[in-house]
Amino acid sequence: MGNLIRVMLVEDNVEYREVIRLALEQESDIKLISQFGTSEIALRWLRDAASADVPDLILLDLRLPGMDGLDSLVCFRELAPKSKVIILTQSDQEKDVLRAIASGASGYLLKSARLSEITEGIRTVFHGGASLDKGVAMYLLESLQQKRSKSDANHLLTDREFEILTLMADGLVKKEIAARLKIGYSTVDTHVAHIYEKLQVTNAPSAVNRAHRLGIFPQHDPEF
Repeated sequence: MGNLIRVMLVEDNVEYREVIRLALEQESDIKLISQFGTSEIALRWLRDAASADVPDLILLDLRLPGMDGLDSLVCFRELAPKSKVIILTQSDQEKDVLRAIASGASGYLLKSARLSEITEGIRTVFHGGASLDKGVAMYLLESLQQKRSKSDANHLLTDREFEILTLMADGLVKKEIAARLKIGYSTVDTHVAHIYEKLQVTNAPSAVNRAHRLGIFPQHDPEF
């Protein structure tokens, strides 16, 4: 019995609760010990529960009547800090995924997942891992890659090169930039050559366009 994973389910859809109950009944190492239709009732039960009755893992829906899953997640973590939480929802929205993970969820699965994926997710999280829906995991990976790409781009140019590129974007030529910054023309020329090399371009308009696309500085709204 020591390896038995005790699960609480918080889900307002009665039919789906029954689907999960039947699925968990088939697993010898997982036991559904309680189920509730709202966060408020589940939290009230947890407050009064003996320590032996506290679940190892909570399956928590997001869209619940009254207090939704995202708002109640913090409360579940406070009342049962040793209980792992897996969000089980229909929502694959970016803000829901990020907020759930930031609030302490150890897993995020969609209700469209196969029942075998849900039970495997329960085992993974119980044993210290994390369980993410494949589509959600791919989204997070792409999001992190994009942020890293922008971060790398922001460190691509030195402060002086960025300053010169900004003046180039304002339409100034090398001679004007040298006068504005009170540095020699040859110095500006060297910096511009480095900018072109780093951005892999051959002229000022291309450098400015490339910088916009890389997120080095924001795209200016056109003036009319």
